[in-house]
Amino acid sequence: MARLASNPVGLHRFRPCFRTAQLPQQLRAFIPSRTNDHRRFQTVACQKTPNPSEPSTSEKSPPVEPVSGNEVSSTVMSSSSTDPGIPEFPNKNTNRQVAVVSTLAALALFLSGRLDFGVSLKDLTVAALPYEEALSNGKPTVVEFYADWCEVCRELAPDVYKVEQQYKGRVNFVMLNVDNTKWEQELDEFGVEGIPHFAFLDKEGNEEGNVTGRLPEKYLRENVDALSRGEASIPHARVVGQYSSAENRKVHQVVDPRSHG
Repeated sequence: MARLASNPVGLHRFRPCFRTAQLPQQLRAFIPSRTNDHRRFQTVACQKTPNPSEPSTSEKSPPVEPVSGNEVSSTVMSSSSTDPGIPEFPNKNTNRQVAVVSTLAALALFLSGRLDFGVSLKDLTVAALPYEEALSNGKPTVVEFYADWCEVCRELAPDVYKVEQQYKGRVNFVMLNVDNTKWEQELDEFGVEGIPHFAFLDKEGNEEGNVTGRLPEKYLRENVDALSRGEASIPHARVVGQYSSAENRKVHQVVDPRSHG
């Protein structure tokens, strides 16, 4: 009868696995208890001889418990209902308010544009002083030579009106129509070759400088400001921009000798 060969590895080193209803006392402290859950699960543990080189089992994270589908759906619904990052769709009241605000803004923009560009040359001539009166009241004077057909004159009318309203009462503003034969002498005296032509006179009626054509509003404003403060000179004494030629005059006879138009 053959004899069994002896195994160099001792079988006594391995201990059988056993099923137990409770965990060892050393592992209970690391497993979180659930007081609200009365379910009990049997735990299968396998005990072996501890090896000093292996890490301790106490550092392992607790097992993840399964979550039912109902719990997942309820969690998603609760988080989505409290999430402030999801924008809400505008309702009818919001759309109506936005429409009203947009309409008012467009109307205000339209009216502001009409107020600026609604000023005409006729408005300036109505508010202007007669030339003879301006030379005799002891105030500096701005004389504008213009024509109704002059496109540049019409474009600059709103700027002239703004400056006139700002310095009204301190500076005279006179409008002379180049088509009127009454102002032939003034056309030669001030050397008007293009319109609009602005002549800046001191309080004695002496010309300090002139500006011709389309130029920035600040040029007119700075010159008028210098006149109002009685300065000896104006900052823009000889400036020429785009203008309409005075040779295109449509000469007509003077109806009213007192007219300054």
